[in-house]
Amino acid sequence: MRPFAELASFLEVQPEPHILFDSHYRIIAVNTAFRHSCDTQASVIGRTCYEVSHHYDAPCDQSGETCPLARSLVSGKCERDLHLHHTPHGEEYVNIELTPVRDDQGEIVAFVEKMEPVNVAKGLAEQHGLVGRAKTFQEMLALVARVGPSEAVALLNGESGTGKELAAQAIHQASRRAHAPFIAVDCSGIPESLFESELFGHERGAFTGAISRKKGLVEAASGGSLFFDEVGEIPLSMQVKLLRLLETGSYRRVGSTELRRADIRVISATHRDLPEMVQTGSFRADLFYRLNIFPIKVPALRERMDDLPLLVKTLLSRVAPERTLSLSPDALQHLLAHPFHGNVRELRNLLERATLLCDGNVILPSHLLNPSMSHPRRTPSPVGEIAEAELQKWLSTYQGSRKELAKALGMSERTLYRRIHSFASNPPES
Repeated sequence: MRPFAELASFLEVQPEPHILFDSHYRIIAVNTAFRHSCDTQASVIGRTCYEVSHHYDAPCDQSGETCPLARSLVSGKCERDLHLHHTPHGEEYVNIELTPVRDDQGEIVAFVEKMEPVNVAKGLAEQHGLVGRAKTFQEMLALVARVGPSEAVALLNGESGTGKELAAQAIHQASRRAHAPFIAVDCSGIPESLFESELFGHERGAFTGAISRKKGLVEAASGGSLFFDEVGEIPLSMQVKLLRLLETGSYRRVGSTELRRADIRVISATHRDLPEMVQTGSFRADLFYRLNIFPIKVPALRERMDDLPLLVKTLLSRVAPERTLSLSPDALQHLLAHPFHGNVRELRNLLERATLLCDGNVILPSHLLNPSMSHPRRTPSPVGEIAEAELQKWLSTYQGSRKELAKALGMSERTLYRRIHSFASNPPES
């Protein structure tokens, strides 16, 4: 019997794509699932894994990628990684689990690689979902892919406009709850007096105006995921009730004594500095620790500017799907020089406006000019943490409307007015 024949036979019946290769990266065997994923009749036996999967001329760690094989040779253990693989549908993200195979003397003689597609993100322009190739984006996506299949509570940290809700949807899509509801709660947009009713529902007559029974968002998300967007905005009076929901999995509708069970997976997001809020007493420490089980940083656009051309192509296909639009080289340079305080949301807004101004198929720098693009350049700072003095400068120099300024800063108009009201009510000491 040829070497590894029994192992190759075992891999053949596995549902996920598997390859078996030696310590020199040469492929020894592949299973049917791998052949189907490659969609090719050509044999890959004897070729290297990095050439087949990446079209590289050298191993991954010599071509700007991380290499689980190189790490496994050092650790002697199973290694996991997230890679972009070439497929018949273009480059797609794949979760790699690599396991060393040892001989009777305990020496590593081969490796088994299991591949699981990460269908929630792409490395090429795509109509839906997360798109990116930058290192910071891949670091985030690796965490999304790792936490997705679990039931762990995840906390997404990132500036406004970075795509935290898309990342939350990606976590949901990677879970066993993917076919159940994904319900988003805009914590900054619900008045404190209505928060409990919106979240838990209410019975008829529970309060003035409650003319009928209403189910809350927790019940609407049953079997699926409940996403608390801008969780730092939750009123203190409601934080203890959210904590009880997380700890006990139970809740009561307003006006009811009946204890109900919640079947939800909780994901939350914030642009606020929650540890600092805990220090100042505006956020409960016990709730923070309960939400922060698996933190994920969502990078700002300026931290992944290599992705800008890809994002432009993707966003243009989303805002003007009926047209074939592109940017002139000068227009692309114009965008690359912009600080993007509002991140991907601001980029989308700029491109949507440009598509309305552009009569042809090529967007020019003149189509991108608006008050936010001509604003004086300043060192970018997290949008939610812009100091009062900085915000005052924006207010005094910005030529557009308050709505446009909110977009440029990557915050909601409601949040902008709340910030303005806050420092108007508490002027700085002279």
